[in-house]
Amino acid sequence: MTDPAADLTGRTKEQDWNRSLVVLDPRELFRECLIQNIPNQRIQMHVIGAASMQEWKGVEEHHPPLAAILFNAGGRRLTDQTIVDEVTHLVSEFRSVPVVVLADSEDVTDLLKALDCGVRGFIPTSVGIDVCIEAINLAIAGGTFVPASGLFAFRQALDGKVSEPNRIPAMFTPRQAAVAKALRQGKPNKIIAYELNMCESTVKVHVRNIMKKLKATNRTEVAYKINGLAGSDARLS
Repeated sequence: MTDPAADLTGRTKEQDWNRSLVVLDPRELFRECLIQNIPNQRIQMHVIGAASMQEWKGVEEHHPPLAAILFNAGGRRLTDQTIVDEVTHLVSEFRSVPVVVLADSEDVTDLLKALDCGVRGFIPTSVGIDVCIEAINLAIAGGTFVPASGLFAFRQALDGKVSEPNRIPAMFTPRQAAVAKALRQGKPNKIIAYELNMCESTVKVHVRNIMKKLKATNRTEVAYKINGLAGSDARLS
């Protein structure tokens, strides 16, 4: 019987997978979610989850050579010296293997700190899995992935001529702007997720990042501040 995964040459996709991607995250649930979703996007690599590089080294001989390391920082900040030391050690120990950081934060400070550590990519969790995979592939190919939102925020931070009312909404990504508009209308996360075709957990990440950028402590304060900004940014109208 013909293997449905085989191409016209008779080779299966598994036979072409000769590289490994290690997903580093001490939290098993988050780690499992990532390794379950990445193969579905045809990254064509063995995706292995590990709580630490020591754990990976224990099973390394049973897998193809390491192609990249995806370090999931989650809600931890690159301003935390413990995380900086961990990422720096990874980059130093695996010099020929690109290290890519996945983080909830989109703060330009975290982005610059990650690049200072020598990583080959900084992926905010607000992006989709397709972007995540493309960032990993770019790092493997020798490039460095930086999110557009991070570059724009950095440019705004350097531009002293930009007024404060315009600077804050300019730092929103398109998806954050859509979520911000819904928050302004008082919509709950479940409705926002349905209308914007997102997972509710993704909406929560966007809301958290919007609150950080607006220095708001709750959704009511977010809506109040967005109402004040709506006149200066057509994307929130």
